[in-house]
Amino acid sequence: MSTEIRTGAALLVVDAQRSFLQRESWSASSDPEVAVRIARLVDHFRERGRRVVWVMHSEPGTGSVFDPVRGFVEPLPGLAPAAGETRLTKTAHSAFTGTDLRRLLTGWGVREVTVCGVRTEQCCETTTRMGSELGFAMTFAVDATATEPIEAPGAAPGRSLREVLDDPATLLPRDVVTRTVYALSGRFAEVRTVDQIVTGKLE
Repeated sequence: MSTEIRTGAALLVVDAQRSFLQRESWSASSDPEVAVRIARLVDHFRERGRRVVWVMHSEPGTGSVFDPVRGFVEPLPGLAPAAGETRLTKTAHSAFTGTDLRRLLTGWGVREVTVCGVRTEQCCETTTRMGSELGFAMTFAVDATATEPIEAPGAAPGRSLREVLDDPATLLPRDVVTRTVYALSGRFAEVRTVDQIVTGKLE
């Protein structure tokens, strides 16, 4: 791995944390093993001397799986920041909100930002949109993100995962990912697969 940090590009690993593993809905996610592809991207950036920034979502005092006192606000198994890599904590959807991310990227001379992590349409997409608005050239590593089923607005609370999945009004993960691709492509980001990013080849 290169020891020289080069300017120009950085990888954001957004909310790829153990919190999601505690929820039943994770078993129905678009990719329960997404950490494998995230790790491949992390290795790719490290090998080229590019910065990797780790962003964790925290909800202190809530008692939820995102409350840091429960110990789940840590990277997914198979992922870990290397010595010297920046780790930020956020409490909003965007990694740019309430953090030093913009200042850090600008200070490092970063102009191109690649986003991966969890969840596709929520914190990953929101971070990508805001990064674009702030003037960064954004790449969305679509198959290095994952998401869960989304219940219809007004759905009865407390339903089992089976009930959620059987409801025709539920937005399934594959549809959520497709919607995000349509929303971001050519507007806020270049949408790429991990293979395309790593090999530099576009199909």
